[in-house]
Order: sequence, then C-alpha cells, then structure tokens
Amino acid sequence: MLIPARYIDHTLLKPDATREQILRLCEEAVEHGFASVCIPPVYVPLAAEVLYGSEVAVGTVVGFPLGYVTTAVKLRETAVAVASGAREIDMVIHLGAAREGRLGDVEGEIRRIVEEAGEAQVKVIIECCYLDDPLKQALTGCVAAAGAAYVKTSTGFGSGGATLDDVRLLAGAAAGRIGVKAAGGIRDWAGCRDFLQAGATRIGTSAGITIMQQWQLEQGL
Repeated sequence: MLIPARYIDHTLLKPDATREQILRLCEEAVEHGFASVCIPPVYVPLAAEVLYGSEVAVGTVVGFPLGYVTTAVKLRETAVAVASGAREIDMVIHLGAAREGRLGDVEGEIRRIVEEAGEAQVKVIIECCYLDDPLKQALTGCVAAAGAAYVKTSTGFGSGGATLDDVRLLAGAAAGRIGVKAAGGIRDWAGCRDFLQAGATRIGTSAGITIMQQWQLEQGL
C-alpha cells in the first residue's frame, strides 16, 4: 500500500509563521508519520526539541527563496541550522549563474553546502519555472555529482510550482542516483499520487493534512 505520509515534508514557510503554528505542525507530523517538517530557520531549535525522539526529521531552508546570497552566507546558514538540530537542508542554487551556464560554480557551491551539512541531507532547489529542459537535466547532474540527496523542483515562491513533466524529466536525469522532491502547488491526494507516480520521492506541501484525509477516505480508514 502506498502511504503518502512517508513521502511528505510537512511544510510551513510563510513569512508570518508563528511559534504556535510551528508547534501544531510538529504535532501533526508526528500524528500522521510525515517524513519531515520543513520550517523557517528561526524555528529549528523549537522543532528539534519538540520532535526529539520521534521519526520526523527537522528540515529547513538555506538561501531561500531567491538563492542569490553569497556562498559564505549559505554556508553559515547551513552550519547554524545543523547545530540547531536540522537534519535536512533545502538550499536554493544561484539561478543567475545557472542561466549563464556557469554550472561549475553552481556545482561547487552545492558541494560546499553538502560538506558543511555533514550527516544532514541536502535537497537542492533549482526553481524549474525559470529554466529550459536541457538546463534542468544538466543541473540534476550537478546536484548528483556534488553529493546532494535530492534535486527539488521549486521554492513555491517563484512564478510556477512543480509540474509532472518536470518531475519526469528530473527523475530521468537523476536515474536513481538521487531523489526528486516535488514542491509548489501540490494541494490534494490526487495530485500527490500523480507526482509520486511520475517519479517524485519526496513531496513538499503545506496541505499534508488534507492529502492524508483524502487518502484515508479513499482507503476507507
């Protein structure tokens, strides 16, 4: 049986997210057995304390959502997040460098973030809505070569979110070397299921509860 909770990063990245909302997010993640919570860096220590001893990972973002802070800043953000209890890091690449074809620079930055993250998994957001297909494929190769764990479609803050075509493209380029995280606009179980069938191995969504309720109704649970 496909249990969607195992694939879901239960996400709250709104700029006005409150402590109470983060606590509720963590409670929901434990209740439903989500893979992780993905939250603003400022709340990582709180989530790490609340989720200690559970199977839910604490995830946060680096260089988010625009990706154009310096590598030094991304490295520091990563170090602080990991020291505070984050076990998953979703970083945004330097999109300008990618669009200019400076893939060596992009790969080098990812590699440094991966090294800084240590045992924490790194998911690399390439923001597909701004890229053509050959560049998406090339960047997936960079992500794999740099040692990251996942390539991720979107921040959810760009001009477009995840598409099934993009997930199929990234999964094909990844060829099993790394995972594929679909994020941005996934709001129901039907959509979640489609993305998983297309090759996504993680789903980033703020609609995890709705997805689980719809799945449970379908299963008669």
